Amino acid sequence: MMRNNTSKYQKSSCPLTTSKRKRSAAKKLAATVKESLPPGLSQPTLRALAAAGYSSLDQFTKIKAAELAKLHGMGPKGIEIIRSALKSNGKSFLP
Repeated sequence: MMRNNTSKYQKSSCPLTTSKRKRSAAKKLAATVKESLPPGLSQPTLRALAAAGYSSLDQFTKIKAAELAKLHGMGPKGIEIIRSALKSNGKSFLP
């Protein structure tokens, strides 16, 4: 039986984690949207949203949740936090 010799701790292929300069820029970008988005979103989620141009809750009423799920760094928890915030404001994602 042949085994794969790759380590489970291989270097990430994510451009944000392989470049300190890019990661620093992404953190700064995420900080610019943190105050205008619901609390509780993780740093990877904030970076993904900022990089995709989302900076306010109202922008999510014009897209489907499935579109957000495609963003690298966006997970089910982040989508639920946004969905809950939309619902508390009487809004929702597109069906």
